[in-house]
Amino acid sequence: MQYFKPNGENFFAGDCMPFFHEGVFHLYYLLDESHHAALGGLGGHQWAHASSTDLAHWTQHEMAIAITEPWEGSICTGSLLYDKGLYYGFYATRMRDRTQHLSLATSQDGIRFQKTLPNPLASPPDGYNAYHYRDPHMFRDDQTGLYHLLVTACLDPYPVHDRGGCLAHLTSPDLATWTLQPPSLLSGLPDVPECPDYFFWKGWYYLIFSHGGTAHYRLSRRPLGPWRRPRVDTFDGAAAHVMKTAAFTGDRRIGAAWVGTRAGNKDSGALQFGGHVVFRELVQGADGSLGTTFPPEMIPGTADQLPLQPIPLTPGATITAGRVRLQATEGLEVAMLEGVPLESRIKMVVRADADAAEFGLCLKGAGQLRSGYDLRFLPIEGRVELFDCAVTAVDGLTNQFTLDIVLKNDLIDVCIDQRRCIVNRCPELRGDRLFVYALNSDVAFDDITVRPLAASPES
Repeated sequence: MQYFKPNGENFFAGDCMPFFHEGVFHLYYLLDESHHAALGGLGGHQWAHASSTDLAHWTQHEMAIAITEPWEGSICTGSLLYDKGLYYGFYATRMRDRTQHLSLATSQDGIRFQKTLPNPLASPPDGYNAYHYRDPHMFRDDQTGLYHLLVTACLDPYPVHDRGGCLAHLTSPDLATWTLQPPSLLSGLPDVPECPDYFFWKGWYYLIFSHGGTAHYRLSRRPLGPWRRPRVDTFDGAAAHVMKTAAFTGDRRIGAAWVGTRAGNKDSGALQFGGHVVFRELVQGADGSLGTTFPPEMIPGTADQLPLQPIPLTPGATITAGRVRLQATEGLEVAMLEGVPLESRIKMVVRADADAAEFGLCLKGAGQLRSGYDLRFLPIEGRVELFDCAVTAVDGLTNQFTLDIVLKNDLIDVCIDQRRCIVNRCPELRGDRLFVYALNSDVAFDDITVRPLAASPES
C-alpha cells in the first residue's frame, strides 16, 4: 500500500482516514476520479477501504460509504469512532448546490456501512459559512465521557477579512444530541484549517490540521489545550497532502497522506487533487515534538545490491574503498554513479564539516550533471530541498546522518536520519546517473548502496 494508487487511468487516492481497532489497521480514503472533476467539479468522492494487521499484507474491501442519493455531490473526508460495539463513520456531504453538511453512517464490522437518519445529520449553524463545513473528526474524552466533533469551518461574518477559518466544535453526551461550543482553533490564516485529527500519544495530546494541503500540528499536556506550536509544526514537504494518523500495534503511530499527480505529467505542472498514498511512522522527541520516518514494513522490497563504483568528475573528488569525499573549499566538486535503475532504493551515510554551505545529490540525472532532480542540503538555513519542495529547521546537517531514498514510479521519497521525510512528484527526467556534489563544503558520502526495487504488480 505504500505508493498505492487505485486501478484505472483516471482514478486516484484522495484524503486518507486511517483508523485502528482490535489489531486491524484500516485505511479509508476518498476514491477520486479525474482530480476532483467528477459530477461537475463537486468531486463525486466515495469512501474506499483497505485493511491490514501487519502493514505488509492488505485486504481490499467493498466501497465503505458510497454516493446513493441524487442530491449527494460528494462523500467528503471524515473520521471513524468505535463505541459500544458499533463503528461510526462521520463524514461531510457536499450537496449539488455546493453547500456542505455533516452526515453519519454506522457499521457492525467496519466494512459494510449504513447511512443513518436524518441525513444530513447537521448543517452549518448561524454565523458559519455554508460552503465550509466539512471534515468532521470525532473523539471521546475518556476523563469526562463526552464526545467531541471538530469540523472544518469558517466564521461568517468575521471582523478580519478572510481570516475566519476555524475548527467548529460540537459536543454530545450520547452521539445523539449535540451542543455547539466556541471554536477550538482560530488559525488567523487565509485558508480554513482542513482535515483535523486529534489523538493522545505517550503523554501528549496532539491536534493536526492542514492549510493549503500541508498538515500542521499543535501539542498540549491537556485534552483541549491550550495548544502550543512546536518549532517544526509540519511532517513533510508540500507535496504530501493532508496527513492524518492512527495508532498501530506496539504503541506506534502511522500517518497517511497523498501525493498528487502533476498536470500534463510535466515537472512544470501543478500538483492536482488525488494521486498515490504515502505512509509515515511518527517519532516523538523528549519535548513531545514529532518527526517522521519510513514504516519499515512498508518499504518496497529490493533485489541484490548493484556493483556500482563512484566515478570522480572533478579534481577535488576522491574515491577510497567506495567512499566519496568532496573537498570543495572554494567551488564545486562532483562524483557520480551510473546505471542506477529508475525504480530503486538508495542508502548512504553523509558526513559534512561544520562549515558546510551546500551539498547534495542529483537523482535521475544525465550527462555531466546536465540534468536531474536536486536533493539539496543547506545546513546554515537548516533547509532540505527536493526539486520544488522543501522542509526547514532540519537539525544535524553538519553531523553524521543517514539518507534513505526510494525511487518509485515518478515519486522520489527521502528519509533523513530516520526523523524527517520529504517526498515529491518528478515525472519527466529518466536518467540513470546519481550525482553527489559539494559546494563550498567538505563532505563525505559513505556506504553508498543501490538496490533495484523488486518486481511487483503495477499500482
